[in-house]
Amino acid sequence: MNAVLYVHGKGGSAAEAEHYAPLFPDADVTGIDYPSSLPWETAPAIRAALEELKARHESVTLIANSIGAFLSMSAGIDSMIEAAYFISPIVDMEGLILGMMRAGGVTETELEARGVVPTKFGEDLSWEYLSWVRRHPLEWKAPTCILYGENDVLTPYPKVAAFAEKHGARLTVMKDGEHWFHTAGQMRFLDEWIMKNQ
Repeated sequence: MNAVLYVHGKGGSAAEAEHYAPLFPDADVTGIDYPSSLPWETAPAIRAALEELKARHESVTLIANSIGAFLSMSAGIDSMIEAAYFISPIVDMEGLILGMMRAGGVTETELEARGVVPTKFGEDLSWEYLSWVRRHPLEWKAPTCILYGENDVLTPYPKVAAFAEKHGARLTVMKDGEHWFHTAGQMRFLDEWIMKNQ
């Protein structure tokens, strides 16, 4: 029997994995709640979950949403999975952080000096996080399909397109789609995308 591991995005939960069970009727579909959004803390948890599934199943497929995709890629698990489905993946974390810094009027010098800078939009900017991201560029070799919403405000299209080309991923763009796939129409599109790419 095969397995599917689901890694949720910010504010999500492992319970979201239940949505994908009907799409993989012959697989053991499970989700993981990770300890934090810090990749150096979360990567070991994702890797351990995958190793546990790998020990009991013939193959493992990954479904990862938003920052869940970034955290999964940071876990160095690409050689352990059969295929990956990335939904609105964060593929340029450095660019996202720099964009938040510009929006918050925070310079690199200030961030380095203060370590952590709270912002008006509720995200703490962290010099440690930015430095970690720069020291650990994403490497990813697993066969991957990417679903991207045309109106995604977190990752510009040129960035996701460049990532797909570099890593040989199949990119699908939903017209008028958002970063967060949640409406009935968006979820129907997502389900059909997964079925089409199995």
